[in-house]
Amino acid sequence: MQTNLADFIKNTREGEEADAILRKCVHCGFCTATCPTYQLLGDELDGPRGRIYLMKQVLEGKPATRKTQLHLDRCLTCRNCETTCPSGVQYGRLVDIGRKIVDQQVPRPLSQRIVREALKESLPRKWMFTPAMKMGQMARPLLPKALRNKVPAKQHAGTWPRTQHARKMLLLDGCVQPSMAPNINAATARVLDALGVQMIVAPRAGCCGAIRYHLNDHDGGLNDMRNNIDAWWPYVEAGAEAIVMTASGCGATVKEYGHLLAHDPAYAAKAERISGLTKDLSEILPDFQAELASKLEGKIGKRVAFHPPCTLQHGQQIRGKVEGLLTAVGVDVTLCADSHLCCGSAGTYSVLQPELAYRLRDDKLAKLEATSPEMIVSANIGCLTHLQSGTETPVRHWIELVDGALSKAA
Repeated sequence: MQTNLADFIKNTREGEEADAILRKCVHCGFCTATCPTYQLLGDELDGPRGRIYLMKQVLEGKPATRKTQLHLDRCLTCRNCETTCPSGVQYGRLVDIGRKIVDQQVPRPLSQRIVREALKESLPRKWMFTPAMKMGQMARPLLPKALRNKVPAKQHAGTWPRTQHARKMLLLDGCVQPSMAPNINAATARVLDALGVQMIVAPRAGCCGAIRYHLNDHDGGLNDMRNNIDAWWPYVEAGAEAIVMTASGCGATVKEYGHLLAHDPAYAAKAERISGLTKDLSEILPDFQAELASKLEGKIGKRVAFHPPCTLQHGQQIRGKVEGLLTAVGVDVTLCADSHLCCGSAGTYSVLQPELAYRLRDDKLAKLEATSPEMIVSANIGCLTHLQSGTETPVRHWIELVDGALSKAA
């Protein structure tokens, strides 16, 4: 694709990146076949190829419009198109650049500005989000359905192991997960403790930066990333083997710290090191597969459907590891039809685009439940909460299944 960038972005870091991405696109249209919003709406401008043309026009100097903004807003940033693209177009990075520029040109209605500001200021701050979630859980039976869908039932985390091990790994606690589903990280710590690895949570580490960054507050998101690097660095220097992610959305972002902070001379090298150490939990446990299999043989009899989050299979390009591990330890696990498609959660998308998000959720649940599972498991807090809001079938993180079986085997 030929480009002729406008003066306002030409010769800038973002302009050079956008130009390189645009030039890779050969407008073949393969991406439309796997784009969830294109499949729902049938509009070329609600597919990756159409959105790329819209962003190209803006980057070449054509003023953005509210319609441009709407089509970019409807994108889930699921990055399924990246998996499909034969030319390696990094659409996710392009849309982050395009959205920021469009928002600078097109003022949003006051109602949208209030909601978006509330999301990016409250979600990343545990001291704000945790008490709000606790209040929501106390009042949950009285909440309207739309709000109740965002407030999972209160969950107890159980004990955190205190055993000291020579092998140590960092664990990102995250911003919303500790109050919404505290058992996920505790279960991870217990499973790895049983395998001789100590999990450490750095007290000052917080939001991975994705929430602010993807809501076009790039400076705020980058500051969240710097904060985490500062919090983790002493442990990295002390020999932590890895930084483990139990939320695939966070993992997809932390693995890109090296790229996102490459322009910052104070953090570029450290960010690259952090990204290299970052592993999704599904990349850690296969190393212990034989030991887990011997401990859990015959202990998990459930029929389970696995929903691979987009941030795992498309963002991190990790496929088959969770299913392979669960199968190895005796779980009857299956993928549903169209397992590559998004469930509609997509970070803050289910709040900002609820109609599309719930249509995608209901379609995903229909296909998951067609496999007759006793439990649905996934690997991202947003997917878990979103899916659970539409079904009575238990929806859990897959590590909770392993942890529960280990506790019975002990």
